[in-house]
Amino acid sequence: MASVNKVIIVGNLGRDPEIRYMPSGDAIANIAVATSYKSKDRNTGEQKEQTEWHRISFFGRLAEIVGQYLKKGSSVYVEGRLQTRKYTDKDGVEKYATDIIAENMQMLGGRAGMGGDNMDDGGGYGGGGGYEAPPQRQAPAPRPQMAPPAPAPRPAPRPAPNFSDMDDDIPF
Repeated sequence: MASVNKVIIVGNLGRDPEIRYMPSGDAIANIAVATSYKSKDRNTGEQKEQTEWHRISFFGRLAEIVGQYLKKGSSVYVEGRLQTRKYTDKDGVEKYATDIIAENMQMLGGRAGMGGDNMDDGGGYGGGGGYEAPPQRQAPAPRPQMAPPAPAPRPAPRPAPNFSDMDDDIPF
């Protein structure tokens, strides 16, 4: 049977990213993202909002980008997968934690939300930049150099229809 482990989160950072480095030099970034759900109470009719917090981990170049450009309050779109880990707390009690391992990230909103000036989408790392984690097992294949496609030839213009020789009798 096939299975899917895919998570999509759109929310705001609750704190600045935490960046650490492994002995190999690879970066690890951890963030906490808040999402909210609004519903109406059936008994009172008042609006309720429930906030959920998600722990998200980034690795490699994606972690460096997160550390450099995201700040508390930044809006972010993250795609990834769930991973549950088991650990022992300081009192010796075994616990489980479920984290999101990020595979793709996109910064939302303008750069103002990230502690900088407003920025049009001029190719920098401002709002709207999408970043994917590099493949874990293999290097990307080089892209072949291709010439831009030639424009399609335009069809010859057709003469305007001549309606003067048509009968006025409509067959239906």
